[in-house]
Amino acid sequence: MKRVFSLGLASVIGLSGLGFGVAPAFAETLTLYSAQHPQVDAMLTAAFTQQTGIKVQVREGEGPDIASQILQEGADSPADIFFTENSPELNLLDEKGLLAPVDKTTLAQVPAKYSAADGDWLGVLARENVLAWNPSLIEKSALPASLLDLAKPEWKGKLGFAPSDSDFLPLVSAVIKQYGKPAALAWLDGLKDNATIYQDDEGAVAAVARGSVAVAIINNYYWYRLETDLGPQKIDSKVYHFKNGDIGGLVNISGAAVLKSSKHQAAAQQFLGFLVSRKAQELLGKSDIDYEYPLAPGVPPNAKLTPFDALQPPAINVSQLGDDTQAGALLQQAGLI
Repeated sequence: MKRVFSLGLASVIGLSGLGFGVAPAFAETLTLYSAQHPQVDAMLTAAFTQQTGIKVQVREGEGPDIASQILQEGADSPADIFFTENSPELNLLDEKGLLAPVDKTTLAQVPAKYSAADGDWLGVLARENVLAWNPSLIEKSALPASLLDLAKPEWKGKLGFAPSDSDFLPLVSAVIKQYGKPAALAWLDGLKDNATIYQDDEGAVAAVARGSVAVAIINNYYWYRLETDLGPQKIDSKVYHFKNGDIGGLVNISGAAVLKSSKHQAAAQQFLGFLVSRKAQELLGKSDIDYEYPLAPGVPPNAKLTPFDALQPPAINVSQLGDDTQAGALLQQAGLI
């Protein structure tokens, strides 16, 4: 299940390598704080341990919760690495001076625009904001040209979304950046009036598939995961991409960083290098576990996805999204969290 950012950290899950390698007698153990999906963490940490002999303990949680936990722990944090689905949590920790510079050779493996401008965190994967829509409830020609249109009265009773899902926060930040706080608040008020509220993106995309609502605001990942679970012949919904640089087509970056307080700096940097290595990026792209876009050039995504260069996202970079502080405050003001 997708975690929502109102929840705290989950228990520690120990994950070790599978298969062929034998760990060195004095192998290090890294502690990974992760807001990625557990299946993705398990796949990546197993492959990393098999390749290096370095074990990885994973603490699962939601990005904003984990970032808050790291802030509280400060220099005493047991975490070596933070791996999260959205860049604002990394921006927050970077602003607070808690991240170590990423090795330049690792940063060079992905286009610079997907990582921190100061080099303190690394872009690993990308995902696109989309609408899930049910053709039995709405015609494609009636779908909105802009995400902002969903706040209009004609969408009342047709919309679902999950404001407490941490993936929604960057979208609010993007609307604030593009249109300002008053317009963003008016948009949120309109969504609240029109929508059925779900706990997470998984709940919203499932509601569209069963016909409870006509459309839902989600990340592309969740529709493809549902299709995998149900089967291509049994999913009664489709993906709609916002075009022409509309804010609704925002591309979110999953990224990772080494904490400055880590006592295993070299091994932690090695893990970041592994995440953007061709081996790991191809593992992600070929899997039916993760439906994000590998950021290493030349590594194709899952064939089910729209090609990355065919997307038409808004011209908002990871630095402009900031740290989601304003987005969280605005969601509270709107009474959505």
